[in-house]
Amino acid sequence: MLKKRTQSQVQKYLFGPDNRTRCFRFHAAFHSACSDKGFTACISCLMFPFRAMAKVKATLVCAGLFLCSIVFAIVEDLDDTFKDTRLDDVWLVDFYAPWCGYCKKLEPIWYDVGAELKSSGSPVRVGKMDATAYSGMSSEFGVRGYPTIKLLKGDLAYNYKGPRTKDDIIEFANRVAGPAVRALPSKQMFDHMMKRHDVLFVYVGGESPLKEKYIDVAAELIVYTYFFSASEDVLPESVTLPELPSVVVFKDGSYFTYNEYTDGSLSSWVNKERFRSYLQIDGFTLYELGETGKLVAIAVINEKDPTEESGRLKTMIQTVAKDYREHFNRDFQFGHMDGNDYINSLIMGEVSVPSIIILNTSNEQYFLPSQPVETLEQLVHFINSVLDGSAQAQGGDGMFQRVKRVAFDAKSTVMSVFRSSPVLGCFLFGLPLGVISLMCYGICTAESDDGQEDMELMKREDDEDEDEQDEDERLQTTGELEGPEENGEEEDGQEEKNPDDKKDD
Repeated sequence: MLKKRTQSQVQKYLFGPDNRTRCFRFHAAFHSACSDKGFTACISCLMFPFRAMAKVKATLVCAGLFLCSIVFAIVEDLDDTFKDTRLDDVWLVDFYAPWCGYCKKLEPIWYDVGAELKSSGSPVRVGKMDATAYSGMSSEFGVRGYPTIKLLKGDLAYNYKGPRTKDDIIEFANRVAGPAVRALPSKQMFDHMMKRHDVLFVYVGGESPLKEKYIDVAAELIVYTYFFSASEDVLPESVTLPELPSVVVFKDGSYFTYNEYTDGSLSSWVNKERFRSYLQIDGFTLYELGETGKLVAIAVINEKDPTEESGRLKTMIQTVAKDYREHFNRDFQFGHMDGNDYINSLIMGEVSVPSIIILNTSNEQYFLPSQPVETLEQLVHFINSVLDGSAQAQGGDGMFQRVKRVAFDAKSTVMSVFRSSPVLGCFLFGLPLGVISLMCYGICTAESDDGQEDMELMKREDDEDEDEQDEDERLQTTGELEGPEENGEEEDGQEEKNPDDKKDD
């Protein structure tokens, strides 16, 4: 009975909770009574949980590989055949380089974007292309840096310049992939869009040349904002338009109408009005504001440690943006910035907190008030002085400023590396300096050794010359000493010859 139970019922018994504990308890209780066959069955029972876990792990691995294949299928790898097939769909493409660190950082976000657009039923297809492997294609699409995100819609290619986050990229894709101008059929829809958007452009009226211009501008600037159309009865009753058709922008709790004679081209007007009159500014927002052509008046404050002076400057900037719109809206954008780090790097100087600064992002000039701004009148006077050119401009994009910018960026890079990782900084910058120092030392040492050898050679040659001179002098002296003996022998010979000569005579 024990054997039968060991062989037949233990497997069923072990399917309950805490299988491994039961198996060990069973083995401890019945090991002495088990026969060889029973003991073998018990060992197999002990191994059963591990076998089951192995099967579960194998199943999970297969499921993971399946999900990975689905994810990679959502983001398609594109090659040079993409040029012929892209016109059939709307594509969101990431042009990347395998060695680019920013591209690697974007990669997981890009797969999330593909999965989100696929699950939401969006018509946008997501792909990626190695711009280094297909340089011809990337050049054709105007890729100049990595990563570059483009939405390709028919013959048009829209650059994405926003933050590289999943929500921002998806919002851009859905906005650009849809129609350039969306209709607002009811007041409820108008109210809904007013709650969703801080700035709302609406064309009001029927078919007209102005509507054609509006559609063209929408196709050009849809990368920045939405464009809508509606009939006059959809608008709130408080909205009164001077004429129809009209283009109206709703923002800052009010509305403003486009006037062709005073506002210039519709594209320029939309580009300048696509921001609220006053907003919080960061580095990315400042870059976008540069495309509007406006000067940017900023209250530099510290939001983490607000002071009475910071609140006063912020309130004055807001008041000017609202009450002096007719005077300054065409040329100025107003806002505040938390901290002065970005401003300091931009102007390569030091700006106190709190303070007021006006930036011209087109030529990198900036303006600082000559005296502290205490009242609203002083702030308006300072802005007017910048507008009429009487304020002193600093900075700029001249040759001196460019050289200064290179030196400042190099210094900032070195300092940031040392602040983040001193050991890495010493290795990156100390090693090259050490190698250069050794090379210089070797060059200088080699030159000194060559000079010493030259001196020794010259000295050796001088010694040889002196030795030759001494030898010549010695020989000459020896010759002089031997000369009289030879003469004497000759004279003796002559004297010995004389008697014979006499005999012959």
